[in-house]
Amino acid sequence: MSETDQDEIYRRVIAEHGPAIGRLGRAYEADPELRRDLLQEIHVGLWRSFAVFDGRCSLRTWAYRVAHNIASSHVVRRTRSGKQVSLDMLAELPDSGNVEESASEKQMLEKLTALIRTLDQPDRQIILLYLEDMDAAAIADVTGLKPGAIATKIHRIKGLLARRFQDGRPV
Repeated sequence: MSETDQDEIYRRVIAEHGPAIGRLGRAYEADPELRRDLLQEIHVGLWRSFAVFDGRCSLRTWAYRVAHNIASSHVVRRTRSGKQVSLDMLAELPDSGNVEESASEKQMLEKLTALIRTLDQPDRQIILLYLEDMDAAAIADVTGLKPGAIATKIHRIKGLLARRFQDGRPV
């Protein structure tokens, strides 16, 4: 594949899935500086990966697979280095006109994101893909698990997150 083709595929994927990649970065990395590094690493990894993309899966599946693998490696490196990260504030949500409602929504989103960050790596990957409206079959393509196992895990993770969200306890 030529670099021009690689550039075009990269631009198309980022145009279609760039916001999802940003959300993935927020879910995997709380520290804003490290998140920027992670997102840069994901973008470079995606661009490089399109040189070997053979079309056996959709571009969406390929992009999520590459992005999640890079993010997973990032978490493993951070865990091994022993560096602790404090939770940061999420990017400002659009103002709904009602300050109290907007603050409450932001607080709930921050809490959910923090709970997702505490999940084990495979569960975090599955729920993030689910939240990006991927079905069990597509998530199975990204993760390498069977669709039935994915559906079961989604059900269990949603239940766990709902209980922990309501209880106010960490996962």
